[in-house]
Amino acid sequence: MDKLNKILQDLEISKVRLAKYLGVSRQMVYNYFDSENLEKMPNDKKMKLFDLLNIEDLSELDNLKIDAEYSMQIDMKLNQGVKRTANDETTLNLKGLSKSDAEILNNIFLYIKEKLSDDKTDTSSNIFKYLYHFLQSMDNAKELKYILGYVSKSTGFTNPNVFVFNEEQQFVFEGIMYSAMTLYTNGGASKSKIAESHRRWVAEIEQKKEEKLSRTQQLNAAKVQALRELGYSEINEDNAADVLAKIAEIESRNVA
Repeated sequence: MDKLNKILQDLEISKVRLAKYLGVSRQMVYNYFDSENLEKMPNDKKMKLFDLLNIEDLSELDNLKIDAEYSMQIDMKLNQGVKRTANDETTLNLKGLSKSDAEILNNIFLYIKEKLSDDKTDTSSNIFKYLYHFLQSMDNAKELKYILGYVSKSTGFTNPNVFVFNEEQQFVFEGIMYSAMTLYTNGGASKSKIAESHRRWVAEIEQKKEEKLSRTQQLNAAKVQALRELGYSEINEDNAADVLAKIAEIESRNVA
């Protein structure tokens, strides 16, 4: 692996550029290279890397002659491969985003695609389904941003003393998260000890669902009544304003 890294350095191939060529995230490349013989790298990616370097396996690295001609060949291959990967694998419309935001979004897309492609079980699918729900809920719960910050700091990606959101709230939340995770990690939160707390949590969720369902039913009933009073059979673009105003009126009657 040291030899491979040395060759990539001599050819001035950065991990970012290699990641784009392979069609994966930069973090995935670091994961691949964190081994003795690329055993973490999927076969298709490994073959693509070997094809780039004109070798069939790592043992041929010792015989490679790094000269201007070889370097030019690799550079042309790399550029063509990056363009092909971008056309074939990236279906995101990044227009209107800044360069840094586009890079972040593209890296997220490639990372998720890689994990879903490699995992033949439902694990990754469920993880990213939960992640999607997490992202959908962020506007309604500011604490979710603090969870992301806590994870980023705990895993060493960002400075634990830097606060990009509300400093006081983020500071307090991270302290609470650390205490909770310490309790969980040290085995101080067994299932029997927190069973009642978990039961109250589930009950609270069910209550919110019932309230939401009840509210939906109320709105549907008000909509039906509004249509009937206005003499309409359905809501459309022409009568939407009238129907909404009538619904508001009906609800005000019920409150009164």
